[in-house]
Amino acid sequence: MNRVKSAIAQWQRELPSLDLLPMEVVGYLKTSQLITRNQLEAFFKAHGLQLGEFDVLATLRRAGAPYALTPTQLFGTLMVSSGGMTNRLDRLERAGLIVRTPNPEDRRGTLVSLTEQGLEMMNRLVPLHVENEARLLSALSREEQETLGRLLGKLLDGLEVE
Repeated sequence: MNRVKSAIAQWQRELPSLDLLPMEVVGYLKTSQLITRNQLEAFFKAHGLQLGEFDVLATLRRAGAPYALTPTQLFGTLMVSSGGMTNRLDRLERAGLIVRTPNPEDRRGTLVSLTEQGLEMMNRLVPLHVENEARLLSALSREEQETLGRLLGKLLDGLEVE
């Protein structure tokens, strides 16, 4: 049963004069995000990672060779606190997927880099991740996915202006 449709029907019954389209759209966004996040977390857990750890590794991988960024660049890109970033980096370093080294351009700073093991994992995992995301979107045609992508991009642009 579609939870959002059910809730909107109840609100329409209780407050019939209220324009519920915003509530409906946001409800679909929130519910889709929750289900998608749960599916992604299960996928990454099956590969020995947490979602946030994958985000760190993916950010380093897509940065291109030498696959290294400062912690500040990482937490700015990933929108997490420096404390949260430190915890992720500690776990990834213990797992041998990243290494922290002195930054040659800033002797007070460090660089976070993918190890060979981390790079191999990402080269193997990213195609599987994209395949999993395609599965999550399979209820929509390619054209519908493109339209949804454009609309969500427009929504995000509008939200980031505020």
